[in-house]
Amino acid sequence: MIVYFNEQFMDKEKVCISPDDRGFLFADGLYEVIRSYKGFLFRAKEHLNRLSYGAVHLKLGRTDFSELEEIAEELILRNGLELEDATIYAVASTFDPGPAEKKREKGIHIITIADTRWARCDLKTTALTPNVLANQAAVENGAQEAIFIRDGVMLEGTHSNFMAVFDNVLVTAPLSNYILGGITRKFIFELCASQNIRVEERPIFEKDIHLATEMMIVGTTTKVTSIVRMNGTLFRDGRPGPVARALQEAYNSEIEILNMG
Repeated sequence: MIVYFNEQFMDKEKVCISPDDRGFLFADGLYEVIRSYKGFLFRAKEHLNRLSYGAVHLKLGRTDFSELEEIAEELILRNGLELEDATIYAVASTFDPGPAEKKREKGIHIITIADTRWARCDLKTTALTPNVLANQAAVENGAQEAIFIRDGVMLEGTHSNFMAVFDNVLVTAPLSNYILGGITRKFIFELCASQNIRVEERPIFEKDIHLATEMMIVGTTTKVTSIVRMNGTLFRDGRPGPVARALQEAYNSEIEILNMG
């Protein structure tokens, strides 16, 4: 596999990171995951803008990463992935969408968990220990995602943004230092506008979630996935709802247009 490391394309096996590297020692680093559809990097500039935002707030030595889009495209070509759905972080690797598609078709089970993360969740850093532990708790409870709760508010998942439908309105937590500004989250807002689905950014309190008619997570790899069970209890009729279905279809249609272009 060919990767990009310190201004050079090389075999992955030849990459050596110093044991004194701050990212290795202190997780003082940032990352992005950009989905590639048949060689097209989806929302690459928005991902790189978020990377720059994090670099500014972590006070890193550089804050402009615009050249990474071209580098990512080159990685896809050098690894022969231009006809595959790939996940890009510092290398280009294949991503099998099959399991995620099955989850989208049937919906997923989530658990809720207390948010013990630091107060700068808006920075996409590599310091993900609380997320890893929360995701492991989900796995141990037969669930596919864990939703963080702080002061009674359902914020986001370990690797996704959380949304719910109340009275035909799609509701999600407003941007703050306690959630990551998801690229897919923003894209869903655009799809809602085209589908005449009303959106509100306001807190979703756990005590009120029984009033919701749908729940879902959205993200780069999860796209739009309905939640049909929470903390072991079936939610509504246990099937994806009409809003999630409409957004899934709109999402797939947009990707098809990109692929044809």
